[in-house]
Amino acid sequence: MQNAHLRLGLLEYHRITEKTSTRIRVRASSYIGEDEQAHLIGVFGNDSDIGAITAAVHEKACFTLTFPDGTIKEITLGEHASCYRSSVILPGRKHPVRHLVAISEQLHANGSAGRTILSRKSPADAWAWLSTFLGLPAVPSWAEHICGTLEAEGRFQSLHGIGASLCWLRPRPTSWSLDLGCTEIRRCRLP
Repeated sequence: MQNAHLRLGLLEYHRITEKTSTRIRVRASSYIGEDEQAHLIGVFGNDSDIGAITAAVHEKACFTLTFPDGTIKEITLGEHASCYRSSVILPGRKHPVRHLVAISEQLHANGSAGRTILSRKSPADAWAWLSTFLGLPAVPSWAEHICGTLEAEGRFQSLHGIGASLCWLRPRPTSWSLDLGCTEIRRCRLP
């Protein structure tokens, strides 16, 4: 993978106490968020840096995120964020690289809060989620038309991200989804 460093962000945590000032900087390989609310942060660095970032996430700290294009944003994961740590052993290195994925409580409840994050803004993904989560009888060939209707109603909202192009999907209650499907079938618009 050439020029991978150009696709990475920079996550910075700065803490000042009476006697000390701490500044931790790690590379961000992935990020999902809206405004100042981060939903997912994937970072890597050495053991002590990742330990400090993990502690800061649990303390509900604010971070400064620099995107690959140079834009800077203040973010936080909020209450009850979860952290998952791992190690990556690279040949020729004495110590492994530490990796951390921090997930917000809202992302853990993905789908149950009336909206969901889709990894790609594609009709096939959105239709698969709608039909599964809402329990709709579905035919894959309906995806383009139903998602086109949702798009026209402004049900997709883009999210800020590093490493992916993501969006929220906000469907209406189940009764609306069934009404939409029945209406489209009656009008013979669905294949």
